[in-house]
Amino acid sequence: MTHPNAGKRAPLDELVNIPALVSAYYTLAPDAREPGQRVKFGTSGHRGSALKRSFNDAHIAAIAQAVCEVRAANGVTGPLYLGIDTHALSTPAKNTALEVFAANGVTVLHSEGYTPTPLISHAILTHNALGESSADGVVITPSHNPPADGGFKYNPPHGGPAEGAITKRIETRANELLVSPGGIQRMPLSRALQTEIALFDFEASYADTLGEILDMEAIAKSGLKIGVDPLGGSGLHAWEVIAERWGLSLDLVNREIDPRFAFMRCDHDGKIRMDCSSRFAMAGLLELKDRFDLAFGNDTDFDRHGIVTPQGLMNPNHVLSVAVDYLFETRDWGDALGVGKTVVTSGMIDRVAKRKGLTVVEVPVGFKHFVSGLFAGSLAFGGEESAGASFVRKNGAPFSTDKDGLLMNLLAAEITAKTGKNPAEHYAALSAELGAPVYARDDAPASLAQKAALKALDASAVDAKEIAGEAVLSVHTHAPGNGEAIGGLKVTTENAWFALRPSGTEEIYKIYAESFRGEAHLVEVKTAATELVKRVLPAE
Repeated sequence: MTHPNAGKRAPLDELVNIPALVSAYYTLAPDAREPGQRVKFGTSGHRGSALKRSFNDAHIAAIAQAVCEVRAANGVTGPLYLGIDTHALSTPAKNTALEVFAANGVTVLHSEGYTPTPLISHAILTHNALGESSADGVVITPSHNPPADGGFKYNPPHGGPAEGAITKRIETRANELLVSPGGIQRMPLSRALQTEIALFDFEASYADTLGEILDMEAIAKSGLKIGVDPLGGSGLHAWEVIAERWGLSLDLVNREIDPRFAFMRCDHDGKIRMDCSSRFAMAGLLELKDRFDLAFGNDTDFDRHGIVTPQGLMNPNHVLSVAVDYLFETRDWGDALGVGKTVVTSGMIDRVAKRKGLTVVEVPVGFKHFVSGLFAGSLAFGGEESAGASFVRKNGAPFSTDKDGLLMNLLAAEITAKTGKNPAEHYAALSAELGAPVYARDDAPASLAQKAALKALDASAVDAKEIAGEAVLSVHTHAPGNGEAIGGLKVTTENAWFALRPSGTEEIYKIYAESFRGEAHLVEVKTAATELVKRVLPAE
């Protein structure tokens, strides 16, 4: 059910108490014996809340020390690029990390303000292309999560989210340090700032090279009226720099930075969540859509895109499908570069790719599974249903190997400028030709035991030969694109599919489903998925 506050501002008494939250970061100590208070890296880093003793000074000191040890063991000798978003816990976590990085002799390049995730990735790749030394990075962000949350993510020298083997090493070592913190090297912040810690202009470096991946001149010459709501996130200044550098007609409709995010509209469940793919969270910008040719939103660390046309907020799956169709039509990448998608991303991408003779590489949830392909040149594009995507430069070289919300929003502007049709109009044409899928994702509460049961599902759990009137073509527990476990299960028929998987960061499980045969058929597919969950989920 949709919460009564969905699409509205939260009541003042429901806003997070920032002084209490920051105090809890420093004063509450985690109990390493409690699973919910240990360091846990999900699909995109460690996330938690100081109030729940899952994101506190002790966690960040331990994680930062573990990062120092891992980068040293891997021979990373260059600078560490450090960025934060606008969540209240990001600044104290940055200070903790700087104290540890400095004590370990790490050179840190950072900004006095906030830095979007893709700009960190771009800076790492730009440095490493010079071949002088290897750099890596850290982004302190819980992405679109509610205001009381914090997050910490490590990006190795390939510029993207760290792969599972690295995050496991960081997680294991950090939890050891929670128990025995004597292994953490640390110095006071005042001393740390006098070491090899320097400022870096992330925005200028990124904006100056946008012409190598997009037709920025075409966007500028088109005179498109673009509206942008940063949703109080880390890319406010980045949009200012990009607009000035390329002469864009861009109106920042909301310049407010508030760690309570009091200006936000509540999400479907009544929570404040900076999800730029949610029509409820984006309600404020949607009210202004008729003032612009295109309007954009981003989540707090700007790795997700939200694209509003005069027709409304676009479904991320629709954006990805149009992007693949347009990019492979306009870029001279050749047939060797493939299209990456996660197992829960729309089958429309498969149909677009098949029409163009492209190879689709289907991987588990988590952008980290695209990084090696984007970095090495075997993938030209990688996208996931949660509004995260990136692609390579016009010459096939990587631009940012992390999700890039700025890039995808600007691609929508290029498409509109060069074709005279916005992405929503392009998707309408695609669906008229290839079919119009209906897609759903439902979340439900799940305990740790239930999440573990779903993650351990075997293909034998599905004994049905038919789902919603169609023959079962495949049952996957491992992604066909790279053979990695998907942490759940996916069932596919000719015109539909469903997938089950536990969340890596929240106490929920997710049912994804899609049908090319309409809403009624989608309901049948979801019913089949729900019945399977009932059979395999342990009772609480």
